[in-house]
Amino acid sequence: MNVVESGFRSTDWQQLTFAVVGMGLIGGSYAKALRRLGVKKIIGVDTDGKVLRQAQEQAVIDEALCGAGPGLQAADVVICSVYPAATLDFVKSAVPFLKSDVLITDATGIKGSLPEDVQRLLTGRMEFIAGHPMAGRQGSGFGMSQAEIFDGANYIVVPAAFNSSGAIEWVSGFAGAIGCGQVVQVDAVEHDRIIAYTSNLPHALAVALINSASYNENTKYFIAGSFRDGTRVADINPYLWSDLFLANRENVLQELAAFSQQLERWREALTAADAQLLQEMMREAAIKRKDLY
Repeated sequence: MNVVESGFRSTDWQQLTFAVVGMGLIGGSYAKALRRLGVKKIIGVDTDGKVLRQAQEQAVIDEALCGAGPGLQAADVVICSVYPAATLDFVKSAVPFLKSDVLITDATGIKGSLPEDVQRLLTGRMEFIAGHPMAGRQGSGFGMSQAEIFDGANYIVVPAAFNSSGAIEWVSGFAGAIGCGQVVQVDAVEHDRIIAYTSNLPHALAVALINSASYNENTKYFIAGSFRDGTRVADINPYLWSDLFLANRENVLQELAAFSQQLERWREALTAADAQLLQEMMREAAIKRKDLY
């Protein structure tokens, strides 16, 4: 085993204690991935006692906390898998109980000013570094979580000006350790702009497609792979995603406008019975799609 030490940040996973805040789909998957990795201890934090009991009964976590408290003192790393506002509130209440050199990261889909806001709450050598695993599946909640969602997934590290090279290196290595494939770095502004296209827009389109006036009780008898794939993410957590859409609304509005322009090209081609334009658009898309993988 190659063990990297950068100050207090070790990659000897078996010697590290992790706290996972929010035991939903992503948080539960983090906990299961950590169990698979063989870390020293996993502390689950959630306001839902039923979820915590379920996680303990399944041996996904070793200790359960309903909120910030002395039990967090053992954590070397804290992973916040809750809404952006909830991340800020949790860190504010947790700081008195955290190690002086704890590393905190997150999994929120929109960053905005969150990294700077969290770091301002920290003391000593505590450090927050934003992260975003591009992993998930339809549904929500702990019952839908699985370690495998990280396997081969992209992971975005979102460093801020205050982040140390050690933190950036550590979270990048951690992403690979839990199974992620490509790890990229980008600042928060660029992260939110790109995510509006690659994540926010597809979710909005999936919801819109399902909510179309053409949908009825017989639709399920007429679908194949394209409709199934195109609507997979319509089954999402509405509370989380309404927050994400609103937090990134300017970027999402720009992407909706750009997408409307593409739909207008289709409308024009069909109105004019322009087979050449239809073929051109599809060939262009095919080349780009093949380049993704």
